[in-house]
Amino acid sequence: MAVLLASLLSSSRLWADDPMSSSALPSDEPLYIKLKPTHKVKMSALKPGNTVQGNLVQDVYFLDQQILAAGNPIRLTVDKMQRRRRIPNDHWPWVIKFFTPRHELYPIFHSATGIMQTGAEVPLRVSLLSISPERQIRIQTKKSGANTGVSSQTGQDHKSSKEQPGAALPTITLEGAELNPGPRLASATGATAATLPTGTQAQIILLDAVSASKSLVGDTVRARLIEPVWLDNKIVLPEGTLFQARVTRRVPPRMLSRAGILQLEFTTLTEPGGPANPISASVTEVQAERRSHMKIDPEGRINGEHPGKAWMLINGATTAGIAKEVDDGTQLILEAIISTATDASTAGTARIAATCVSGIFMLTRHGRDVVLPKFTQLTIALDRPATVSLRSAD
Repeated sequence: MAVLLASLLSSSRLWADDPMSSSALPSDEPLYIKLKPTHKVKMSALKPGNTVQGNLVQDVYFLDQQILAAGNPIRLTVDKMQRRRRIPNDHWPWVIKFFTPRHELYPIFHSATGIMQTGAEVPLRVSLLSISPERQIRIQTKKSGANTGVSSQTGQDHKSSKEQPGAALPTITLEGAELNPGPRLASATGATAATLPTGTQAQIILLDAVSASKSLVGDTVRARLIEPVWLDNKIVLPEGTLFQARVTRRVPPRMLSRAGILQLEFTTLTEPGGPANPISASVTEVQAERRSHMKIDPEGRINGEHPGKAWMLINGATTAGIAKEVDDGTQLILEAIISTATDASTAGTARIAATCVSGIFMLTRHGRDVVLPKFTQLTIALDRPATVSLRSAD
């Protein structure tokens, strides 16, 4: 199922303008919740009142506090079903997309219950961000092209995902808040600054969409930290820290099926209630829709992959069909205009016209785009050490 996104949400308050909610969520920073269903569910067949059982695929944090742990069960209740515009992906060429339904039916969740290891239940108010099977796209080495980086709980490498049980199950991504939050404890550290070493990783989600075809060099992109960053067994950056990046390179998809290229450089981080700090960080991993075709090179550039066999076969078949229609149409037109024309005399001209038109069609086919929708989860790593000023503990 294609990625489904909520409407544009302001700054770090992802749920502030959620049109699906009948009442506002609590005023705390939203929780970022990601889970997989425990069994295969046809999302479009759900009805209001149905429940979806799942397990968290990563920890849920509020600032520097863990609310729920990865693996904890969670139960979602369907509030209603809604028909929404389908978000296209780059798996198929435009010929297939043209005949794909423009809308699809999917569930809206407003309430959920997380179950802790102790058996205690945590009631949540939630709002859907996306439903999509996911996979990891990791940075590749120069020599072997092998994937590098720390493995994650949210997906598998493209080649191994077929071998993993449940790999095709959709990942349900939500924002939420506790309905009965406990006391919020201040961080125990009294440090005012810390130096993060080169290679320090951070898990973030994008607050703005970005793509090789529509973004421009110099455009700014906002992101939010979803898991605290640790240093010497202490939390240095809490969940909710804001990052800012800029587009340093973009090459839109081009003719001859050449794919797009996108590169982001993260330049600033701002801890909640703290000052802005300059950094230099690049993308090392993307949690993308399972059928996305992207790769990350050692410089952190995200490249669209070359068209696959199915893509080329479909475009080839379309080209053959166009050539046949142009051939037949040209002969009919010439015979209608020239009374003495025959099939034999117009065949050569028709073939030339068919060859020209089909050749132009193939030459003008653009390659795959690089699209990072809003709420895409990324892993970034510092390219050099960064000294950050920290918020004082309350």
